[in-house]
Amino acid sequence: MTTTTHNAPDTHARHDLASDIEMQAADASTAHPHRAGYVAIVGKPNVGKSTLVNALVGRKVAITSPKPQTTRRRILGILNRPNAQVLFVDTPGIHIPKQALNAYMMREVELALSDCDAILFVVDISRSPDEDDRRVMERIRPIAAPKFMALNKADLMDAADGPEHVRQFFELFGDENNAVFTSGVKIKQENLDELLDKIIAALPPGPQYFPPDQYTDQPERMLAAELIREQALRFLEQEVPHAVAVSINEYVIRPNKTLYLAATIYVERESHKGILIGKGGQMLKRIGSESRREIERELGHKVYLELWVKVREHWRRDERYVERLVSALE
Repeated sequence: MTTTTHNAPDTHARHDLASDIEMQAADASTAHPHRAGYVAIVGKPNVGKSTLVNALVGRKVAITSPKPQTTRRRILGILNRPNAQVLFVDTPGIHIPKQALNAYMMREVELALSDCDAILFVVDISRSPDEDDRRVMERIRPIAAPKFMALNKADLMDAADGPEHVRQFFELFGDENNAVFTSGVKIKQENLDELLDKIIAALPPGPQYFPPDQYTDQPERMLAAELIREQALRFLEQEVPHAVAVSINEYVIRPNKTLYLAATIYVERESHKGILIGKGGQMLKRIGSESRREIERELGHKVYLELWVKVREHWRRDERYVERLVSALE
């Protein structure tokens, strides 16, 4: 008679195998840790910083406009990846302040630079470096954080002058390996990935600072105020858009899920008020209609929007009002 013998499992060997797997996982975690950190986005006015931040995050966190000095305060955009959480801090364009508003904006830049883990210097590659670009570089040069350069608006670069612009920016920045060509709204995905890979590799190991489904730290009412200002920038000309500030008076989500939103648009002169309202109120209606569409698109609520226009003379010169109006908390 043949007897079949079944050997009992080797408990010691099984435990050794489990230990090996745990050690390998730990080694892998150490070699490829989760990274997290703040990346200050800096540059002179109107180089496309906000458009680039929106593209990197994949959501609209900052308003955009062809007009310079659109961004007035720090705006956080959060990118979540399995291996990293990148906290992009969009900042106002660096310039020489002339009014209280400009001084406030430059303080926002300084705060972003004082607590960042990396810096992304954004330039307009369709033009050669100027004194404003050099001023930005001189400001960030002494900072120890890793630095990267986005050669933005590459789609507008002239074939004849482009190579010389590139050479000059490389000379200014001093590190070709950490420079990537980008192109604003036409940015190529592979360029985004290349830029992100470089930035993520430079961030320190760390946990997520924000929940994985969060893409900004802005309250919705503040984002709504910015979306209204964006439409004012879009339709108004000359000096008027720069004198505009928006404050939310009421922000109520009603039982039927409709968002009731009442806001005041501040300007500095009676003449500005007349331009903003327009003949028969047509300009204000236009701004209100487009603002409502944008707020509905971004916040996911059906919106009922009421707008008023008030004059607050020379508010941009008055420190008492600048912070309250810029933060939409008037």
